[in-house]
Amino acid sequence: MTDKTRLFQQGQIVKHQKTGGFYRILYYAKIEATLDDVYVYEALINQTIWIRPVEEMEDERFIPT
Repeated sequence: MTDKTRLFQQGQIVKHQKTGGFYRILYYAKIEATLDDVYVYEALINQTIWIRPVEEMEDERFIPT
């Protein structure tokens, strides 16, 4: 996956549609065992770091702000 095909870019703030929480996209990564692409992102409310598969991040659960 190249940067041009990603819906969200590093540093971008996104909003979770269900919870209303705001998150900053930190990195793009791969799961070692499967080589699946993932987003690494940070909750702005408490700086918790999360990882989510690209398919879930880009299925309209999150929207750009």
